[in-house]
Formats: sequence, structure tokens, C-alpha cells
Amino acid sequence: MSNKYEGDTIRRIRAAILAGDLVQPFRAVAINRLLGIDWANTFLPKHCIGNGYTTEHFVRVKRGLYRLKINPL
Repeated sequence: MSNKYEGDTIRRIRAAILAGDLVQPFRAVAINRLLGIDWANTFLPKHCIGNGYTTEHFVRVKRGLYRLKINPL
């Protein structure tokens, strides 16, 4: 997945939270359903704090449950 798609996905998640279409904390299945994708189960952990990458946009609340690292406002 390229950075273009990663950035777009994160923007869409933030927008969904702001619109009230996605409640935090959320699961990958909710992201898949909302965005019409099937790969959120790998996307969220990849972009989670402590993942070893520089793109840490999510906090793992507990196994399979995430929230945005910073407030989307």
C-alpha cells in the first residue's frame, strides 16, 4: 500500500469520527464496513504506537480495539 492510500485512509477515518459515523474506540471490522475495504485488520496495527514505523496514528486500547492517537478536531 502506498503512502497516498495510507494518508487517504487515515483522513477518511478522522472524517468519519468527526461526522459521528465511527465511534472510538473502534475495531477493524467497523473500518472495513465504513470504508468498503477488507484490510483494516493489518492497517490498524501497522500504524499503531510502538509498531516500529514512523506512522503512528492509532493507540491500541486492547487487543483488536483502537482509537486515534490525537483528537480528530
